[in-house]
Amino acid sequence: MIPARFEYVRPASLDEAVSALAEAGEDAKALAGGQSLMPLLRLRLAYPDALIDLDRIDPLREIRDDGDALVIGAMATHHQVVRDPLVNEHAPLIAEATATVADPAVRHRGTFGGSLAHADPAGDLPAVAVALDAVVLVRSVRGEREIAARDFFVDWMTSAMEPDELMVSVRVPKLGPGWGVHYEKFQRTAQAWAVVGVACAVRRERGAIEDARVALTNMGPVPVRASTVEEFIAGRTVSDDSFRSAAESATDGTTPPTDLHGSAEYRRHLAKVLTKRALATAATA
Repeated sequence: MIPARFEYVRPASLDEAVSALAEAGEDAKALAGGQSLMPLLRLRLAYPDALIDLDRIDPLREIRDDGDALVIGAMATHHQVVRDPLVNEHAPLIAEATATVADPAVRHRGTFGGSLAHADPAGDLPAVAVALDAVVLVRSVRGEREIAARDFFVDWMTSAMEPDELMVSVRVPKLGPGWGVHYEKFQRTAQAWAVVGVACAVRRERGAIEDARVALTNMGPVPVRASTVEEFIAGRTVSDDSFRSAAESATDGTTPPTDLHGSAEYRRHLAKVLTKRALATAATA
């Protein structure tokens, strides 16, 4: 199918991009890697009046150390994120989860910020951002503002960004020493979306779990922070019984969908199984 007609704009700077987006109006779309947007255009599930191509804005690809946090540019590709030494050292959960996204061809074109902006609850990176307390920086002609990841995803494929805002970067607090991480994902076929996924980070000290971060993929219209699991596991010994008991509350507050890939009840079962595995792996990493 041929996409609907649209105006194409290719700005050379961030200032030009936000100006072009504001001028184009609320029916414009920003084009990053295009791995999510282009299929929507071909199927005419999206028909913007204008596309603002961000490919020439190199500063948006930067990944840098910012003291107690990493700053990942919105246009950094998945491939770049997986291989970046700063990400692997200070935010290994992001590198691990990103390595499971689709296939190498998609990872070479798709972008970290684009995946978050797409806000698909079956996407792997939104849950990771929520688990790590990431903060999204967005910009418009009115200025810049920060949005906590827990507030960024507001509904199915809907974010808190305004139509005239562009994502600039994502600030991810460093985990520091003593943390183990794991992203556990179940998918029906290779390279498919997650039926359910669990992003987990665990800090262990002297045989006990001091802190934990857990978030779920595809268990509702937005990523779900499994706070009940986190509260239960804190202070517990590193043991199979602790992980199993904590995982029993993984589905608290979730509203999993029923679709061709599984029922809501099936997803609830998967969430408990995968949470136990993720906790065990992260705690022994």
